[in-house]
Amino acid sequence: QLQLVESGGGLVQPGGSLRLSCAASGGTLDDFAIGWFRQAPGKEREVISCISYSGFSTNYTNSVKGRFTVSRDNAKNTAYLQMNSLKPEDTAVYYCAAEFRPGENCPLFGWPYYYWGQGTQVTVST
Repeated sequence: QLQLVESGGGLVQPGGSLRLSCAASGGTLDDFAIGWFRQAPGKEREVISCISYSGFSTNYTNSVKGRFTVSRDNAKNTAYLQMNSLKPEDTAVYYCAAEFRPGENCPLFGWPYYYWGQGTQVTVST
């Protein structure tokens, strides 16, 4: 059973950076696409990024495009979300999720994502 654990969240000032990690255990991420999601207080969960199983294809929602970068290291069984130029509206619980998709297509919508992490809190505030 694949298990995902996010880490790297915390409190950061506007304009700052954080790097989130999504570490997998109980299986390999080699054939899985990874999605990153977030949920702000009082709001629905939203997808923000996807990276294909090889890392060749990535996709971002408009609100984070140009500021966030998703990557992965399959040798370390870990995916990453580098977040730069953070804004107060980026405050949310961030989740990673894995979907078995050994192909290069990585859409933001339409996949159910069977495996989920527990989330890590990101707070952007002065």
